[in-house]
Amino acid sequence: MASVAREDLGLAPGRPIEFKLESLQYSGTFKARGASHFMVRNEIGPAGVVAASGGNHGAAVAWAAKVRGHDANIFVPTISSPAKVARLRSYGATVHQIGAVYSESLVASQAFQADSGATSIHAYDHPDVIAGAGTASLEFVQQTDGLDTMLLACGGGGLSGGAAVAVGGDVKIVVCEGQTTNAFSAALEAGEPVDVEVSGVTADALGATRIGGLAWAALKAAGAVSALVGDAEVMAARQLLWDALRVVVEPAVATTVAALTAGVYVPAPDERVGVVLCGANTRTDDLS
Repeated sequence: MASVAREDLGLAPGRPIEFKLESLQYSGTFKARGASHFMVRNEIGPAGVVAASGGNHGAAVAWAAKVRGHDANIFVPTISSPAKVARLRSYGATVHQIGAVYSESLVASQAFQADSGATSIHAYDHPDVIAGAGTASLEFVQQTDGLDTMLLACGGGGLSGGAAVAVGGDVKIVVCEGQTTNAFSAALEAGEPVDVEVSGVTADALGATRIGGLAWAALKAAGAVSALVGDAEVMAARQLLWDALRVVVEPAVATTVAALTAGVYVPAPDERVGVVLCGANTRTDDLS
């Protein structure tokens, strides 16, 4: 965890911003929590596990499977970054790059599961996965003097949905998305989960074409609000995190900081704000 002066982020003075560095978690993202929780709560058969992912959930499942001695077959779309695919293979997973987007990889993984009998671990729409993800936000509140607001990146909603379940009654949840990876924002507008087209720099991690049903219910009950940011704002925020903190994150993760630096979410001076930096499976050669 890190406490950063607002001025260092180019923001108006006020209470420091608290950062939780889930980017340093096992497998490089918060998703190690959900994958591990699923595996200790469910019996895994001899065919091992299968998962579809933009890359990060797959890496978490592959890591957790390696630790527990299970085979892992991971399905990722062709837009997954080479850094994520390399990490998957480093854990001994069999990687299948199928489909242009996550939803197409999910269909392929479901066909594999039906043929093989492997245990499927959904990236975000399973109670054990969401509960595991929620421990990050619960821990964050416990590590600080309490938070009024928490900003979290959102694709299918595992992290933000878990936060809504764990701390949503006490902490305002700000769901941060790219303008072209906006499953939660679209659901808010429609009043229910709807399909969206995904593209842009955040698509490899926030590429779910529809918010998960469990996450949607939790976020709606918690009164979560949406913050949408553009690709240029995301990349500027990612560079700022490197310049100011020497912290490397994925573009998708930088949506949280971009929401602040672009003025999409403006906290009050005395507001206790926490930002979850949830993943770092990314290239670094584009950081100046």
